Amino acid sequence: MFRIESKIDTTDSEFIRNKEEYGKILNTFRETLCNVKKGGPEQSVKRHKERGKLLARERIDMLIDRNTPFIELSSMAAFGMYNDEFPSAGIITGIGVIHGKETMIVANDATVKGGTYIKESIKKHVRAQEIAMENRLPCVYLVDSGGVFLPEQANVFPDKYDFGRFFFNQARLSAEGIPQIAVVMGSCTAGGAYVPAMSDETIIVRNQGTIFIGGPPLVKAATGEEVTAEELGGAEVHTSISGVADYLAENDVHAIQICRNIFESIERQEKQELNRRESIDPFYDPEELYGILPIDLKKPVDSHEIIARIVDGSLFHEFKERYAPTLVTGFARIMGYPVGILANNGVLFSETSLKGAHFIELCASRKIPILFLQNITGFIVGKQYERGGIARDGAKFVHAVANANVPKFTVIFGGSFGAGNYAMAGRAYEPRFLFMYPNAKISVMGGEQASGVLVTIKEDQMKAAGKVFPEEEKENLRKSILKKYEEEGSAYFSTARLWDDGIIDPVDTRKIIGLSIAISQNKEYKQTRFGIFRM
Repeated sequence: MFRIESKIDTTDSEFIRNKEEYGKILNTFRETLCNVKKGGPEQSVKRHKERGKLLARERIDMLIDRNTPFIELSSMAAFGMYNDEFPSAGIITGIGVIHGKETMIVANDATVKGGTYIKESIKKHVRAQEIAMENRLPCVYLVDSGGVFLPEQANVFPDKYDFGRFFFNQARLSAEGIPQIAVVMGSCTAGGAYVPAMSDETIIVRNQGTIFIGGPPLVKAATGEEVTAEELGGAEVHTSISGVADYLAENDVHAIQICRNIFESIERQEKQELNRRESIDPFYDPEELYGILPIDLKKPVDSHEIIARIVDGSLFHEFKERYAPTLVTGFARIMGYPVGILANNGVLFSETSLKGAHFIELCASRKIPILFLQNITGFIVGKQYERGGIARDGAKFVHAVANANVPKFTVIFGGSFGAGNYAMAGRAYEPRFLFMYPNAKISVMGGEQASGVLVTIKEDQMKAAGKVFPEEEKENLRKSILKKYEEEGSAYFSTARLWDDGIIDPVDTRKIIGLSIAISQNKEYKQTRFGIFRM
């Protein structure tokens, strides 16, 4: 491989100005994330601690191996929604290492509305289970939840991917031989009672954990029987009478130790073999990304410069370097792992699509994971390109992405617009993980293009009706569309709705993608079968 030769002058005034502007974006992100991670209101946190309970993230820190990373997913789920009363959607999910085994951890945050579930909490919980299934990760459920948030019941109960999907997934995970451990550290009510009941092994904390299909108020309403929560479904009941739980813990710390003890007997997964080498730091400083990444998405960015600050030694074996240069393709290593990279360097043409499809075929045949670096306005448009078959050639690219059976990872470092999002492994194409940078934007098209299209349509409608579209109304419509696209296209809007797996600091990309590749090794990479490529 050859080292990428950077053309960036880090002493240039434009680079320094861009870095300063990006620093402001990053500071906003860090401050926002810090506030979100505080959990529920101060009063709820205080009450939680007074009961002798650890906070959700404290529980996770104690559960995972010391001095090992925890990749938290969708930390800002539900951000800017529900009057910001559900930080992190009231649930923490992520991947940590327990006794050397990568594990999916799902932890309710009882300081947030009693750990109850809104639509985004459920989407986050289900996504965590999907990741566990895709990567054969054992699951730990740190349960402390009042179940469904009743005012939102119509949005969380009846549909295919609503609350009941948890238990469907638990059954499927079990059938796949993927271990699941539940630690009941608080309330576990109604349908939520099936989380411990469907786990392989269950731990419950004395005088703190409860499991019941119907709580005391429901029992009284249904049968007239008066019973306390502890008598109905406390730790003593479930460890000595019902047998629903297997281990009695005295407190959170004891429960976590029991969980760690269980992991000592869990069998290690056979790994997909990858030709890993010793990790080498990039030749160029990853912090230089702050001066390179696009703040104004209309300004082009050479994606070679991004790759050079992510891959080992800044070494890159470029594929078809001189052909269709608006898509950069090639092989590199990240944290020692081999990876194929597709990075946008402009709009997608027919030639670009063919190049991308060819490269994906190579990665799939060699069982090499693929990293997509997105900064894409979409496919080229116009009479010449339609006649040249851009739709047919673009379909080849999309077809290859959809069927490649190697792990795919996507990072949006700039814009992600239109069908370019699909071709570059957007959410609909099931990358193992999809992350965004704080400056990233995502929407069906850019705001200026959308406003131009919609203003033209409105103008044509008025003209057909024999009316004139006043310039002032035209400008107001244009501004309202631009404002809407600016808000709905932001990384914060996306991550709040779990269209991605989280916003990340650009300098963490190497670590996060390296860990993601390591996680993907827990499941064998299946042979890829492509369908019909229209020629």
